[in-house]
Amino acid sequence: MNIQILKSFFLWCSIINIALLLLSTLICIYAPDWLYSMHGNWFSLSSETLNIIMYSYLGLFKIFIYIFNIAPLIALSIIK
Repeated sequence: MNIQILKSFFLWCSIINIALLLLSTLICIYAPDWLYSMHGNWFSLSSETLNIIMYSYLGLFKIFIYIFNIAPLIALSIIK
């Protein structure tokens, strides 16, 4: 496996994960009632608790994208 294949792999992982993060963010912004009604049927959560959980999820997902996708992509770009 050469550096170019790894660089391409991390690039596509970053693109896919950023698209998923964007989709999740848009759902949280534009469909909070639908999100609450869906999760409210499964768990007994208040709307405020669900907002905290979703905000934490989005922040953690963003950090994971930085650490596991973008940082290796930058490192591979530097050593190439």
